[in-house]
Amino acid sequence: MRQRVTAIVVAHSGADLLERTLEAVGRQSRLPDNLVGVDVASVDRSSEVFARSSAAHLVAAPSGSSFGAAVSHALDVAVPPGEPGEWLWLLAHDNVPEPDALAALLGAVEIAPSVAIAGPKLMRIDDPAVIAEFGESMTKLGASVGLVASELDQAQHDVQNDVLGVSASGMLVRRSLWAELGGFDPALGSTDASLDFSVRARLAGHRVIGVPAAKVASAGGPYLFDAPRVSSAKRTTIARAAQLHRRLTYAPLAAVLLHWLSLLPLAIARSIVHLLAKRPGLVGAEFGAALTAAVGIGRVAAARRTLRRTKTLGWSSIEPLRITARAAREQRARKSGTAPRGAVPVALVEPLGFISGGGLWAVVITGLLGLIAFGTLLGSTTVVGGSLVPLADSVSQLWSNVGWGARSIGTGFDGAADPFAALLAVLGSITFWQPSLAIVLLYLVALPLASLSAWFCARRLSERPWLPALAAILWAVAPPFLGSLHTGHLGAAIVHIVLPVFVVLLLGASSSWAASAGAALVFAVIAASAPSTVPVLVLAWVALMVFRPSNAHRVLAIPLPAAVLFAPLVVDQITRGTPLGLLADPGVPSGGGTLSGLQLALGSLTGGSDGWTELLGELSLPSTAGPIVASALLLPLAVLAVLALFVRGSRRAIPALAVALVGYATAVLASRISVTSIADAPVALWSGAGASLYWLGLLGSAIVALDAIGRAATSAALLVGVASVLVAVPLISAVFLGSTTIAPSTDRMLPAFVDAEAQSRPDVGTLVLDPVAGDEISATLERGRGTHLDDQSTLWWTTTDAGAEEVAVATLAGNLVSRSGFDSAAELDRLSIAFVLLATSEGEETDAVTTRAKEALDGNALFVPVGDTAAGSLWRYSGDETASGEQADAQLDRGSRNTESVYGILVLVVQGLVVGLTVLLAIPTGLGRREVADRGRVSDRPATTFERTDDD
Repeated sequence: MRQRVTAIVVAHSGADLLERTLEAVGRQSRLPDNLVGVDVASVDRSSEVFARSSAAHLVAAPSGSSFGAAVSHALDVAVPPGEPGEWLWLLAHDNVPEPDALAALLGAVEIAPSVAIAGPKLMRIDDPAVIAEFGESMTKLGASVGLVASELDQAQHDVQNDVLGVSASGMLVRRSLWAELGGFDPALGSTDASLDFSVRARLAGHRVIGVPAAKVASAGGPYLFDAPRVSSAKRTTIARAAQLHRRLTYAPLAAVLLHWLSLLPLAIARSIVHLLAKRPGLVGAEFGAALTAAVGIGRVAAARRTLRRTKTLGWSSIEPLRITARAAREQRARKSGTAPRGAVPVALVEPLGFISGGGLWAVVITGLLGLIAFGTLLGSTTVVGGSLVPLADSVSQLWSNVGWGARSIGTGFDGAADPFAALLAVLGSITFWQPSLAIVLLYLVALPLASLSAWFCARRLSERPWLPALAAILWAVAPPFLGSLHTGHLGAAIVHIVLPVFVVLLLGASSSWAASAGAALVFAVIAASAPSTVPVLVLAWVALMVFRPSNAHRVLAIPLPAAVLFAPLVVDQITRGTPLGLLADPGVPSGGGTLSGLQLALGSLTGGSDGWTELLGELSLPSTAGPIVASALLLPLAVLAVLALFVRGSRRAIPALAVALVGYATAVLASRISVTSIADAPVALWSGAGASLYWLGLLGSAIVALDAIGRAATSAALLVGVASVLVAVPLISAVFLGSTTIAPSTDRMLPAFVDAEAQSRPDVGTLVLDPVAGDEISATLERGRGTHLDDQSTLWWTTTDAGAEEVAVATLAGNLVSRSGFDSAAELDRLSIAFVLLATSEGEETDAVTTRAKEALDGNALFVPVGDTAAGSLWRYSGDETASGEQADAQLDRGSRNTESVYGILVLVVQGLVVGLTVLLAIPTGLGRREVADRGRVSDRPATTFERTDDD
């Protein structure tokens, strides 16, 4: 008996392809008995194309209708129920069937009465030799998988027959089954709708087959109805929501609630996987899909009722047709690893090897120079001097200083921590048994670390094997770097080490999510270590987005981790009316004073001329010649940097010189801005970080010049290398010349007697009196073992108005160093002060005030002399021995001070979440075997099918 076939062609703004489809339907060797055209609110001339065709009926479907909804609408409106054996042939406007496609489909179902659905082999419309899709299945967890996709058709799959599902494109389905199952699930739209329909047909006792002899060209088929021009994230949301809907529909009733409750946790877990796989754009898609599935429980209930009504077989009946998770992964790997037709090879420049490119030798040489410069630190546990003091005794104390909470510096206050505290916590955690040891180790490896980062950066500028090694050595012995190390400015030294890494990551950020996340982390490190560089960092970020706008979405969030870390501090500084305090250097204030333009041009941060003034004086030579010697030695580097503007490749030198100019301006401005003070003496910002930027630009431009001048490069490089290393000789040997500020030490900051007492009383108070010039004395209140580096706070050091507690301490100190009738005991008890330390006098100008202070303290019956110590003269408050235990316990050990308030906890959670996700995204992932094999090949053809990769 002849089978009656109604062909239904659904169009959605696809007039050009629609004409080809209708012509192909009219050329079928077995013509359909009825042709129905369905226009889904097309905005082109699709309706006109339908009008000129042989379609018996033309139906207008409501706007936004999915493919399945459009078919159901056409059947309800234009096609009355026909003979019991009627078939429906479903086509989208882009499905162009070959002349014998319908005949092959009908031939397959006529010999197999149990078959209710037959699907053709879908071919790529732009390349008919490649299979676009043929058969569908799903994993145990419901992830849909195309059995065949993007493979050259060599009849290798023609033995395939029974499948779990077929695509809606070109599907031949019994009309009675369509009515029985209620058509496609309205909740699925077009994505996974045909797979779900096929599964329900299987469970209703019918077979689903693929017919390899029937071929239909496709450019996306029903998937075009899910807005093909939206972002991949949106399409992923649709696909993932469809999978979750099917999971809730298919699950046993007892497991539905469990699946519904797991939607959010599963979205979080899959988001972490997306971050590790460098797909951050899909994180929002995961949560969007979870939310869609969670609020669509009504549609799930309707789908479950339909399934329960039509289901006659158990799930075990389709088990053999499911695909294992492992097979699904292999299928996707084969799909992603197949080189597309027309791919062309790309010539890749083999990067310089670390050993063959001289990187190893540069690290070894700078490592030896580092031992010369800082070898005296070997064996010590702490380095102090300048801006450096020891770190806290334990890792828990380090991390308690992160975020927002109680600060123990001075008289104490509640406020935001410096972002640098988080970096110190990370460093101290490396040597968790002795946190301060991490700073010592950093000093010992600082030079080789700097050379290593510079080598990886410089090899992007030159293919010559020795130029990156030269740049690495010169970067490691740069005067700004050595000057920051010798003065204890740890933040500026860290900036110098990571700057080349930041350049490499920033240049790769527009093409790699991992590089973008890495750049964001290094951005945060630089900003936390030297806040004065933030304007330059922001300028570089904006420039990258302007010059590479097509990939701005990868670069947009680079400042986010730094912004989150600084946010609490920004709020506190602005609220307090001291916004310029955000520029303050972390650590103990110790500036270099106002420097001249020439000194900064030479890289000298402490005055003089990179140590040459002192060195010439030690050699009994005219010290006034220091600036001349330093200038002469740096002249070759300056000449090469300028020469880079006039040689081949000068375009690469322009950004480098721009960095040098901006860095120099930053250094000059820093030396002229004071936001902190010590004993009313203003302390200028440290210029080291800006000078490092300046040096980075000079070296980068010089490397460009050396790479371009040909044969003369060898002699020029030798001259520059020798001269630049000679400039650093006084700084490398500063420890022998006695011109360094830092020194090895123990982790004790107060006299041993006080330190021992602090072991049992962590918040015991020590009033430190420090004579200054004239008739003045500086008073500082120390708690416990002293104020550690991680306790330092720019909020404290940039305070412009003294609070009540500071006034009380100053008043107490003034009365203690002079005879008066002030009731000192009451204040000593209230502030829990047990010791008074008079620091060692330095210079004759402080002898008078020191003598008067000693006489006053010795004559005060409240104090018992302990004796002279290395830090100064020490007295103990006699009333402290009778202090009550309750009063002693009133001073809390603030081991968890950043979690004592809701705001503090919220700050920690937000900062930890943002930084943690950035770290996950920055972790590099290796290439698969097929990706490695195909590395260097690109496709010259855009994808035209919707790729589903929704798995668990």
